[in-house]
Amino acid sequence: MPHTPDPDEDSLGGRPPHAPVHYAEQALLGGLLAEPQRLADVSGIGPEAFSTPAHTAVFTAIRALPAPPPTETTDWAAAFAALRTRSGPVPAERTDHTAWLDTVLASARGQARGLTAAHLHALISACPNPRHIAAYARIIEGEHARRRLHRAAQHLIQTAQDASLPHPVPIAFAKADALASMVDGIAAAFPPHSGSLPRTPAPPPAPVRDGEGAAQEERLLLATCAARPADAEQMRWLAADDFTRPLHAGLWQCLTALIRRGAPVDRVTLVWEAQQHGLLNRANDPQDLLGFLAETDVCAPYLGERILHRSALTTAHQVGRRIAAFTDDAANTPYQLVVGSRRALADLTAVRARWQQATTTKPVNRASPRTAGVAPRAGPPRTAAAPVSRSTR
Repeated sequence: MPHTPDPDEDSLGGRPPHAPVHYAEQALLGGLLAEPQRLADVSGIGPEAFSTPAHTAVFTAIRALPAPPPTETTDWAAAFAALRTRSGPVPAERTDHTAWLDTVLASARGQARGLTAAHLHALISACPNPRHIAAYARIIEGEHARRRLHRAAQHLIQTAQDASLPHPVPIAFAKADALASMVDGIAAAFPPHSGSLPRTPAPPPAPVRDGEGAAQEERLLLATCAARPADAEQMRWLAADDFTRPLHAGLWQCLTALIRRGAPVDRVTLVWEAQQHGLLNRANDPQDLLGFLAETDVCAPYLGERILHRSALTTAHQVGRRIAAFTDDAANTPYQLVVGSRRALADLTAVRARWQQATTTKPVNRASPRTAGVAPRAGPPRTAAAPVSRSTR
């Protein structure tokens, strides 16, 4: 049997095998070309749901053109083969349909110039049963939802990594809102079923950008709060998960535990508490901890917001990667994508609530933190004595 060309075939070779949805698209288009009246059975998809430009062009043409009158026979493949090869007469009762096929081909060529009559014939031949068109449409709808969700996850990832944005955290939250709305739409189209939790493993965390700078800010914050515990009490919106280093996360937990118990707090009691929590080992020398906990000349709430800012973007980035991983796993059904995406977005929702709490509280002094080992800059010379505050008494 001679090879029938595929309109999406790569002439250079080496193309990976098509996904099953490709054949569902062929079957649906072939069924519609054979029995155009079944277009009424197709719902939930538009031209954008198809994975190739050729399929998009054919479906657009089919939807745009009025269907020919129905006939009793359904052997349109044989009729169109005769039209393609011009090797035999076309029955009179099929003239309307073959003329319609010619019009579909001419219209589709406006978007996909490489289409030929042989391609349409191949689509008709690829449809096992035109009565199953609704099932083919459902497959296409599910894969289109997967691709849309993947693109939205990639947008979230890119936003979280874009250092040029003036206010990246609110923009990342807006991208997450758009992604959540898309997930809700997919959930409405695909009802729940049993076994809905995806088994796709989460990708490993990405490296922290400017990791040493982030760690330095965390050490300065811990040192300041160890010297001034009242500052830590003002930052209930900061959590251990916001820190980039496990040791720093553990020290923050120890610090807040001491404050909750009403115990004395300074760098010595904090190091002792760290030992009780199993944080000290050969890599974490108590003397080293006492050394960095002595650096305290910073504005703690300012540093806390910077750490939370970084944590929000890191969480948004990881959420996007998790959802993208779900979409890359072809074994996940549309509703499994919904469940997995909602669980991932819940992590970002928790950070968002704390971000809103931190940024809507009473404004704090935004003095820049002094990094360790760098002397503070000298201020401008005073030309007048500082005003003395007057007593109200």
